[in-house]
Amino acid sequence: MIRTTLATISALLALALPAAAADDFIAAPTLRASVSVTSDVVRVGDLIDNAGSAALIPVYRSPDLGTTGTLTVAQVLSVLRAKQVIGVMTGDIKEVQVTRLARTLASKDLEAAVASTLERRFGLGDAANITVTFDRGISDMRLDASNTGALQPVSTRYDARSGRFDVAFEINNDTNPAPTKLRFTGTAIETVEVAVLTRDIDRTELLKSSDVSLERRPKAEVTGEPASRDRTVGMQLRRPMRAGMPIRVADIVKPDFVVRDQTVTIIYQVPGLYLTTRGKAIESGAEGDTVSVLNPQSKRTLTGVVTGRGQVTVQGASQSAPMAPAVEQTSSLKRDDVPAAAALAQSLIQAPAPAQIAQAQIPQVRVSQAPAKSE
Repeated sequence: MIRTTLATISALLALALPAAAADDFIAAPTLRASVSVTSDVVRVGDLIDNAGSAALIPVYRSPDLGTTGTLTVAQVLSVLRAKQVIGVMTGDIKEVQVTRLARTLASKDLEAAVASTLERRFGLGDAANITVTFDRGISDMRLDASNTGALQPVSTRYDARSGRFDVAFEINNDTNPAPTKLRFTGTAIETVEVAVLTRDIDRTELLKSSDVSLERRPKAEVTGEPASRDRTVGMQLRRPMRAGMPIRVADIVKPDFVVRDQTVTIIYQVPGLYLTTRGKAIESGAEGDTVSVLNPQSKRTLTGVVTGRGQVTVQGASQSAPMAPAVEQTSSLKRDDVPAAAALAQSLIQAPAPAQIAQAQIPQVRVSQAPAKSE
């Protein structure tokens, strides 16, 4: 009988020992020094490892989205004891930092989303040229980290006359079947990049680099093709303009090489012949412009093309050969060109004959003749 009782006790002890050994290997709950949460509450399982069945018990309200809060170890242990969680290992931890994760939508990203929604709609152009202004100044927006979806426009209204918009977006949520909804109102205006004067400029001034800056202006303010900064430097204005005015392509011209009432050099050049004389410009003109000039000797008005500063070449002149420096009434021609030179000199420098004279006498001109080559 005694032997049977001892055997039974031994068997029971043998069965109990594995269970006791298993309990010895259960990890103790351990406090964490740094915690990150995505929901609006902090639970026991967020604060300690090996929380077991107490893991889902809420203990704190989470910090604001995207911010971090700090708790002392004593505060944490006091709250845990109130929730019947005891025996928590703290080690050498002095405080616990709790960070609430968030998805940040930068204000520039929101502006870009609205501009993309309006792009090439309602008479607007590319999104890059649409300037968006919200009714209420919107800084960076923070959403719960579970909002991982893209901004999807679901409703768009726009008034082209006033530039007013009303756009609604939805963002898919990982933890909630209902998407997060956002709505924005404000003004969207299409703009263009244009060169703007930094000071008052007169019509005769050449535009320098410091006279022009680049700005974005509403497209409605710039009628015609806006001028780029590179295109304006070195040019002249067609009219005086004040600082701050946008410059259009139609507002700029090449600089005048000839100015009205300026003394100019009149040139006639054909193969083998080059004649020059002094004259007076009747009108201003840039390089390549056709202007009228007066020959003060003959009192004749000639029409020519501006080919340099203070230099006008009469119509019919050859433009293929480069112009040599102007010399007062000189010529270089062959023997057979003498009659043509005389006629040309008559048209350039001779005064008109009186009406009663039937034929004018051709004035003598200097002719330098190259010696004939022997064959």
